[in-house]
Amino acid sequence: MRSITVENPEYVRSKAMWHKYHDLYTGGEQLRERAPEYLIRRSKEPNDVYFERLTRVFYENYIGSIVDWYAATLMRREPIITYDGSNDTAKQFYTEFAEDCDLKGTRLAEFFRRQLVEALVCGKSYIVVDFPRVTVPVANRAQEDAIGKSRAFLADYSPDEVINWSYDTNGRLEWVVLRTAHLRQDETGSDTWKKETRWIYYDRETFRIYRSVQEPTGRSGGIELVAEGRHGLASQRRVPLFQMRISDGLWLMNKAALLQLEHFNKSNALSWALTMGLFATPVIYSEREWSQIVGESYYIQLGPEDRFGWTEPEGNVFQIAAENLERLKDEIYRVCYLMVQAGGTSSTLSSQSGLSKQRDFSITQEVLRAYGDTVKHAIKQILCAIEIARQDGLLIDVSGLDEFDIGDFSIELDDAKKLLDLGIQSNTLKKQLFKKLAFKYFSDLRQDVKNQIADEIDHSLTAAGEGRESHGGVKG
Repeated sequence: MRSITVENPEYVRSKAMWHKYHDLYTGGEQLRERAPEYLIRRSKEPNDVYFERLTRVFYENYIGSIVDWYAATLMRREPIITYDGSNDTAKQFYTEFAEDCDLKGTRLAEFFRRQLVEALVCGKSYIVVDFPRVTVPVANRAQEDAIGKSRAFLADYSPDEVINWSYDTNGRLEWVVLRTAHLRQDETGSDTWKKETRWIYYDRETFRIYRSVQEPTGRSGGIELVAEGRHGLASQRRVPLFQMRISDGLWLMNKAALLQLEHFNKSNALSWALTMGLFATPVIYSEREWSQIVGESYYIQLGPEDRFGWTEPEGNVFQIAAENLERLKDEIYRVCYLMVQAGGTSSTLSSQSGLSKQRDFSITQEVLRAYGDTVKHAIKQILCAIEIARQDGLLIDVSGLDEFDIGDFSIELDDAKKLLDLGIQSNTLKKQLFKKLAFKYFSDLRQDVKNQIADEIDHSLTAAGEGRESHGGVKG
C-alpha cells in the first residue's frame, strides 16, 4: 500500500514544469488565477501596486495557438487504416472502434489529435489499452463478443498522472503506476463532495486498482484494494501502457515557454506603464513648505516665484519595449518552425522574398510529417496489440498524415497517372495505389465505407488479373 504512492524521481523533477506548461497552453482564466506564479514582482515593489498589476494581468497566448494549428493541420485528413484478411467480423469491430475508441463516443482520429496536443505541450502522452472486466465465464469467442468482453477501448493519461515506472535492460516497461483524482457526490442532490484518488498498477500480466476517499473535513479513509486480475495484454506479456513521445527538438512548448513568459512579463509591464502614463503627476516648483491638496475639484494658490507643471514620460523606452515585444513574438514563431505564420505589418517577415517564405513553409511541412510519423507509429502499435489480443488474424497498416495542402492531391493524382503509364504489370502496385488515392480523397468517410472500397478494389483487380491469365492460356 505504501509503495503505490511512491513517485519516481523523474516525475518529481518534472511535475512543476508540466503544471506550468499546461497553464501556458491554456491561458485565459486558468493562467489569470495563477498569475502570481508567473508575473515577476519588482524589487521592493509595494504590495498594493503588485496586487493592482495582478488584477490587470493579461496574456497573449501565441504558443497555444501554434500547438492547436499543428494538431488541426496534421489531422485535417484522417490517417488511412487498412485491414488485410478475411475476418469480416473483426473488420466490423475495427470499424466500430474507429468511430468510438474510448466508449465515450470519441473517434480514433480525434482521440489521437488530443494525444498529439498533449505531447506537444508536455513532450509525451500515454494511452492504455483496456478491455471490459467481465467475471462471467465464457466458453468461446462468440460468447466473448456477445457479452462485450472482447470490446477493446482506449484511455488517455497525461504525464502528470503517470507517477512511477520501471524499465528492464531492453527498455521495455516492467510495471507502471497511474494516479487520478476527481470529486464525487455520495448521492444525487447531495451538497457534500468527496475527493477520490485512484491508483492503477499494471505489470506485464496483472493489474491492481487502489482507492482512497478524502472527506470534506480533510480526513482520508486510507488506501484500499478495490480490484485486481489479469489485463487484456497479459498473453503478450506486456504492460498495456503505450507512450507517444516527441523528440526534444520538436517539443514545441519546451522551446517556446521561456520566450512566452518573457513576453508575458514585458507586455504586462508596458501595459502598466502606459496606463500609469495616462495619469500625469503634478509638480510644484517652490521654496516654501507645500501643504495644499491638488485635484480636479480643488484649486491651488502660488506665490510670485512659484511654478506649477505636469510630468509625463517621453516615450523612448515605450518604443523600445514595443519593438522588443514584436521581436519576442517573431522568435516564438521561429523556434516553432512557423515564421510564415508570424505575420504583422511590423514583422521582420515583411521584407522576406517569396522564395524565402516558401522555403520556411517547406520546413514547417517536414516538421508536420515528423509529427505524422509519430502519430501513425502510435496508432499502429496500439491496433496491432489489440489485434494480437483478440486473435483477429488481420494485417493492419496505417498511412497518410503526410499531405497538408489541398492542392497536393491534384499533384499526387498526376504522379499516380504517370506511374500507371509506365506500364508496370503489377496488380499489387495498382491495388495499393488506387486505395491510397481513394482513402486520401474520401478521408472523412466512415471506416466501414473505406473497408468496402478497399474490398471492391481488391476484388476488381484480382478478377481482372485472373481474366488476363485465363485469356492468355487459351490463346497459347
